[in-house]
Amino acid sequence: MTEYNRKNRRKYSLIVHIVLVTKYRKPILVSLISDCIKRKIHDLSNRMGWKIIAMETDVDHIHFLLDYDTTESVCNMVKTIKQETTYLLWKEFEPFLTKRYWKRRIFWSDGYFACSVGDASAETIKQYIAKQG
Repeated sequence: MTEYNRKNRRKYSLIVHIVLVTKYRKPILVSLISDCIKRKIHDLSNRMGWKIIAMETDVDHIHFLLDYDTTESVCNMVKTIKQETTYLLWKEFEPFLTKRYWKRRIFWSDGYFACSVGDASAETIKQYIAKQG
């Protein structure tokens, strides 16, 4: 059973699975870079009021599961994460990144994957809605 968030006059549970991929699928999410990204996303989540449920990197992408407020949009969360992690990484690892990317200030691919997560299947919700009224 889901524990719902409550704020003002709303009760909700919004959880999204997001995947970000490095530009050109460069396998550079290792050790210090991976740790730096995770730290930055944790800092952002604390500042923005998101809750990280899970987060892990592979060599060329990162998965995270975020619990967020109804006032947020997934595209704005992704935009913020990409912008702030890219800025930090170029500040901290410029010599390393310059050897891997011909253009400065890029790190992530243009797109992203996002999928909403819920406790009930679509069929269960469909049946529940059908029984209303």
